[in-house]
Amino acid sequence: MPVNKRSKYRGSRTCGGGTHKNRRGAGNRGGRGRAGQRDHRFSHFYLKGEIANGKHGFISKTSVSVSALDVGEIDQMAEALLREGLASQEGDLITLDAAEIGIEKVLGGGRVTHKLSISARGFSERARTKIEEMGGQATTV
Repeated sequence: MPVNKRSKYRGSRTCGGGTHKNRRGAGNRGGRGRAGQRDHRFSHFYLKGEIANGKHGFISKTSVSVSALDVGEIDQMAEALLREGLASQEGDLITLDAAEIGIEKVLGGGRVTHKLSISARGFSERARTKIEEMGGQATTV
């Protein structure tokens, strides 16, 4: 019983390659190097690289990145926003427009310690409840 291919084909003329004409020259494998790939150069080399990196399938073009910030971070920034003139204070109520500081959506992370009146394009439910529990207002623009 042969142990490996070398001893298996020992004594045979073509070593499993069919007739003696079959394994002659590079024409048997379609040429040397990139021979014959003139018309499919783009698809063969460039697309092959894209498939190899693991990215295939559809890409969602509808997702839009939205700049968001937690209500707790806005609460921590409240004094600094007052100093810079980006927020105004009437009594104990701090009023600010989130669009002025580049925020489109207010998220519900963090603690609210100030009475805030924030106007933004969007609020998460948790952010809205935290602001209103402290006696503030969450106004959607």
